[in-house]
Amino acid sequence: MHTAVAQKPNVDSILQKVAIEKDEDKKVDLLVSLVSSEINNDPKWTIETGLKLLNQSKSENDNIELSVAYSFLGQGYRLLGNNIKALDYHHKGIAAAEKSNNLSVLAFAENQTAHIYKDRQEYDKAIDIYLSATSHAAKGKNEKIKSWGPLNLGGVYLSIGKLDSSLMYSQRAYENALKVNSIVDNPYLYSNLGGVQSKLGNAQLAVSYYNMAISQSIGSKNIRYLNIAYTGLAEHYQRFNQQDSCISYAKKAITVVKNTSFFYLSSKPAQLLTDIYEKNNCDSTLKYSKIFKTAVDSLTSVKTNQQIQLMTFEEDLRQQEVAGEKLKAEEERKLNIQYALITLGIIVLLTLYLLLSRSFITNAKLIEFFGVVALLIVFEFLNLLLHPFLERITHHSPILMLLALVCIAALLVPFHHKVEKWATSKLVEKNKEIRLAAAKKTIEQLETKVDDK
Repeated sequence: MHTAVAQKPNVDSILQKVAIEKDEDKKVDLLVSLVSSEINNDPKWTIETGLKLLNQSKSENDNIELSVAYSFLGQGYRLLGNNIKALDYHHKGIAAAEKSNNLSVLAFAENQTAHIYKDRQEYDKAIDIYLSATSHAAKGKNEKIKSWGPLNLGGVYLSIGKLDSSLMYSQRAYENALKVNSIVDNPYLYSNLGGVQSKLGNAQLAVSYYNMAISQSIGSKNIRYLNIAYTGLAEHYQRFNQQDSCISYAKKAITVVKNTSFFYLSSKPAQLLTDIYEKNNCDSTLKYSKIFKTAVDSLTSVKTNQQIQLMTFEEDLRQQEVAGEKLKAEEERKLNIQYALITLGIIVLLTLYLLLSRSFITNAKLIEFFGVVALLIVFEFLNLLLHPFLERITHHSPILMLLALVCIAALLVPFHHKVEKWATSKLVEKNKEIRLAAAKKTIEQLETKVDDK
């Protein structure tokens, strides 16, 4: 994995390019290029970037930009430890992403939402959302986003002790990051791999991964990832009964986020130190237990828990309503297709009856009328049948959808003319035969009358 430090993006320059970009996929690529180490380390920059993008998205009425703006704002407030406000923005981001019908953007929004539940150690909920994000990203076109879900799933599965799953997803994230030369999340990835190797008993390899995470975190000045790496290494040394090293790195983990917006990340190392000092150092035990309580309370107070549970319930309800509306729309589409087929079948049968019946003469104008009606029904049938496919390949672009329908009509009209010409000629032949038969019958009747006389 590369060791270079990611450059801070020029936000204003990128937003100008986003504003004039017409291609949806290229616009998503530009927006994803805003994702740098700052989005995981600098809440002020993240919120400011989100606000700039929010203002631009509203002036352009663009759901892709709106969704990414909400995701940035949610991430910024998450970094500040305000999970309630963060989750509110993330839910808005998912709703805007669903309206945009862009799967990469939806994966972006879902991935950021799942972070809230991961931070709160609600791992089952986090896994569900990360898996959804991973699925949507795989169907989308942006390559960078494809590594985010596996990266975070690696971390969550490590936390719940599912080492095989953690290693599998971490390796997948590593491979995806290599493809696109992405180095933003390397420290977190290395910490995950270090944790897996530590729990598997591979001490030397684990320390090597943690040291790479620490080195890159220091190089990018990412105190959040540095805290995660120090905490992981402290847990590793506790696991291998190296108490002095455990104490050293746990203290480093607390110190690096002291007096910062990331103070809530002190909970794990403070708990480690509290457990160590519990037996023989009352002063230190009291000190670190207070740090632990303060850090935990900032994330898991009763009021916060209640609000987040309510917001989660409301979002789940909204998702169910959206799924219900999609199912209803799909059922209506299938029903309309059936009606179109039934109507077309009736017209075809009626036309064939008029063409084949020898009992009366049919007006050619009637055949032309039925032909036009049949053409319209066939066009509507194809429109209903192909509409989901056309939406998917045109990304809901009205111009491209119109062009696709014009192409379908261009194919149908010549075919309609050929069928109409054939039907008309058959009708003329039938009418001639009926008239000829009628004339013969009249002549025979006249001859019979003459003979009688």
